[in-house]
Amino acid sequence: MSDEPCTPGQQDDAPQVFAVNKQMGGKWTFNRRDFIKAAGVTAAAGALASCSSEDEVVPTSTPTATPSPTPAPTATPAPTATPSPAATPIPAPVGARAHADTVFSVAFSPDGTLLASGSFDEKIKLWSLPDGALLDTIRDNTGYVFSVAFSPDGTLLASGSADKTIKLWSLPDGALLRTLEGHTDNVRSVAFSPDGTLLASGSADKTIKLWSLPDGALLGTLEGHTGYVFSVAFSPDGTLLASGSADKTIKLWSLPDGALLHTLESHTGPVVSVAFSPDGTLLASGSGDKTIKLWSLPDGALFYTRPGHTWDVESVAISPDGTLLASGSRDKTIKLRSLPDSVVRHTMRDHTDTIFSVAFSPDGTLLASGSKDKTIKLWSLPEGAYAMDLIDIAVSTGNFRGAQYSPDDSGTGVITLPCGSPIPAGATCICNCVAGGFCSCVGDSGGSGGHYWYPN
Repeated sequence: MSDEPCTPGQQDDAPQVFAVNKQMGGKWTFNRRDFIKAAGVTAAAGALASCSSEDEVVPTSTPTATPSPTPAPTATPAPTATPSPAATPIPAPVGARAHADTVFSVAFSPDGTLLASGSFDEKIKLWSLPDGALLDTIRDNTGYVFSVAFSPDGTLLASGSADKTIKLWSLPDGALLRTLEGHTDNVRSVAFSPDGTLLASGSADKTIKLWSLPDGALLGTLEGHTGYVFSVAFSPDGTLLASGSADKTIKLWSLPDGALLHTLESHTGPVVSVAFSPDGTLLASGSGDKTIKLWSLPDGALFYTRPGHTWDVESVAISPDGTLLASGSRDKTIKLRSLPDSVVRHTMRDHTDTIFSVAFSPDGTLLASGSKDKTIKLWSLPEGAYAMDLIDIAVSTGNFRGAQYSPDDSGTGVITLPCGSPIPAGATCICNCVAGGFCSCVGDSGGSGGHYWYPN
């Protein structure tokens, strides 16, 4: 596209067209001036985020022609059976994607302002909360990213990968600090100790390794499982480590010595996920046998078994206040259960494929889920209502229509919303309503490109 402005030759206060270009390296350039704050954008939000074809961009200004009159909403009272707008469920956007492949792991930062996601597209993405802006895409991986975890102080992110390594990234810049080598197969799970001095990793090589932080030195290897180690988790006080394995067992290890305390046997399928309650008195486990089990601690006695889902349970998590248990499954659903009775309170069905990861926000008001359908969804709690998708338009399908904006002039965070969503006053419009994958002025593509932008 040309860098010359394409103006319609109208007076200065009429809508004008400016070219916005993404250069090699991801920087944006503007042909005439910097970002223009969208004046009165709240009133124009419907026009700004209204859908258009891939080759058409809709200006945010109101056409000069007088619109057809609209009947007054009070002319015919709404039937009493019609739900109010506030009660109408928000539909998940069609075609929205967070990653180009399966989202295998999601994790909240300790302060709840960031969400990290790891994917089979070999990328880690960092999203700001609660707005859902895509802040960074970390590409320095050479295999599927199976697991991501934040350090307790929020300054480090650890990732476990199919390349047999663990990587430590600094935050918020996402710079690679260290690569920890020692496993001989996929690293399926990583977890920080509560004091941040240890990192545990579970691997398809059937071992667990303990690493000191921040230097990343290997402290020891815990052996005893006879199958893949799918999940590792520290107790809240840091004195226990739990591991779930393809050998259908859970093992409890004492720390820091790494002695095996108990082997919990009751599952009839691989134990894919384990999670401690915040008070450390319970351990939850999810399995390929379709069940969820709760175990009392520290003795490891089986508390009860619940039929969890109609297919494999891939992930379990317990809320920060210990009152909710979330589980994600190959049956494409998430279930929210109350604790300790384990009664199903809500079943969420908006995913279209396996849910591999669920995580609670630190304040317990949100649940995040990552799926084989390449999406990340946020759910409000405790009611389990769908809240939003985290969207990267560069990997979304062609039938997704969205508008993008930046909450400030820096352009470092890009928020993508489905067409028709309100855009805050004072925000900077980046791309008007465009098709997924076709908005070349933002996203993670390596090339340059342009897209026409109509400031109001």
